Amino acid sequence: MNPVQSRILAAVLSLIALSAVAFGQAGMQPAAFGHRGGFDSLLGRMGDYLELTDAQRTQMKSIMAKEKGTMRPLMQQLAQSNQQMRQLEEASTFDEGKVRTLATQQSQALTELMVQKARIKSEMVQVLTPDQKTKLTAFEAKQQARFQRHFKGAPAASSEEPSNQ
Repeated sequence: MNPVQSRILAAVLSLIALSAVAFGQAGMQPAAFGHRGGFDSLLGRMGDYLELTDAQRTQMKSIMAKEKGTMRPLMQQLAQSNQQMRQLEEASTFDEGKVRTLATQQSQALTELMVQKARIKSEMVQVLTPDQKTKLTAFEAKQQARFQRHFKGAPAASSEEPSNQ
């Protein structure tokens, strides 16, 4: 896998994680994630790992609450377009034009989600101390290495970081 593919894959996987957060905040549960928890669960695991204070946790919850109104329609749009794509895939005849149109719409929604993810992460990182930022950067580097090993077929090394379950 080349570096560009790795970055795209990492971005998509980040969006999946962010989608779980957004669905949790929006009060929706996507079947693909199979469990509840959303942002509170993610914040709990990462908060424990980064040793966030109660004030930091409150600030991060506030950031997500502020972004909820933007995230909800994007997540609903993606869920709807995923359902439409499944219908097109299962249709008796393949309509490439409709698939391309829908793929373009999904691409635009994913682009908006990536922008939102970057905005949210930027705001949340500002809440962290320098030591917590260093710890987060190291965690993300280890995760990136795990993704790369996974897609190259090598087993991922065990680590002390919180699980993504």
